[in-house]
Amino acid sequence: MAASLHYFRWAFLVTLLGLVGAFWLGWEYGRGFASALSFLLIGAVLAVLEISLSFDNAIVNANKLKAMTPVWQQRFLTWGILIAVFGMRIVFPLLIVVIAAGIGPVDAIVLAAARPHEYARIIGGAHVPIAAFGGTFLMMVALNYFIDEGKEVDWIRTLECNLRRCASVRGLEVALVLAVVMVFAAILPDRYVASFLFAAVGGLLTFLAVEVLSHVLDARTQAMAAAARGGLGAFLYLEVLDASFSFDGVIGAFALTHNLFLIAIGLGIGAMYVRSMTLMLVERQTLTQFRYLEHGAFYSILVLSVIMFAQTLWHIHELFTGLLGAGFIGLALISSIAHNRRESRA
Repeated sequence: MAASLHYFRWAFLVTLLGLVGAFWLGWEYGRGFASALSFLLIGAVLAVLEISLSFDNAIVNANKLKAMTPVWQQRFLTWGILIAVFGMRIVFPLLIVVIAAGIGPVDAIVLAAARPHEYARIIGGAHVPIAAFGGTFLMMVALNYFIDEGKEVDWIRTLECNLRRCASVRGLEVALVLAVVMVFAAILPDRYVASFLFAAVGGLLTFLAVEVLSHVLDARTQAMAAAARGGLGAFLYLEVLDASFSFDGVIGAFALTHNLFLIAIGLGIGAMYVRSMTLMLVERQTLTQFRYLEHGAFYSILVLSVIMFAQTLWHIHELFTGLLGAGFIGLALISSIAHNRRESRA
């Protein structure tokens, strides 16, 4: 137990500082203990929400990190996490307002501080293209895992065996994602269709571009150079993947509060726990010990992508999203433990 807690020491420190910051922020905004306590509780709920939505992200990160060189592993766990925390939890929401409202970055910060409700309204107006981009990218990530001839371990055998057999059909995952995009485009109100399709195509092209770049950089032409470039390719892949995972959490956070700075604190705390879980999964080889855990994560990603598409039409509570993803991972963990027990008896 103590060995596991060792990985979370920085996350605990950031939690303490973040909750103190949330309390102080509430005191400054509301000028009273009740407001400060409210901000403290919302910050804690946001952190839990981010952890529940991003646990599958940690598993996928660990799977990719174990193939990277130690140097690039460390770079991702330091610079990569900083980019994830400050880029997606602070810069990204500001960038949405800058583009949607046609104002400068400084004005966007002032708007977030002085008129949080107007800021949240602008963010909500950009929800459809954000969901289309993130849903497309994440669905490609999940299908690319299951439709793979080299995949050897199956959890839900009938489904996964059939998907693996279809891997010889080139571009099948792209066709499936485009079919889903076309279905939702046909249902959406006309005023949203153009932005939805543009963002969905952008998500698809981003995935393909990262895949191509990763393959090019991973080419084993020169041993030392390939190791370094391969690390860069995996680094870029993980950064885009984390960005896609963050869409749902960032947008969902506005259901709890309109304060940008409180959202940054809560989601930043959650991101640190994702980093700690990723490090623990890599160093303790947890994915090797629990053979179906990775499968559960990718099923969770697939469900999240469908939910992001569905959110362009209906409101789906973030708690439901988090519980559903955690449910798949929990079932995969239970199946892995049962498999290990059968193996030990045999």
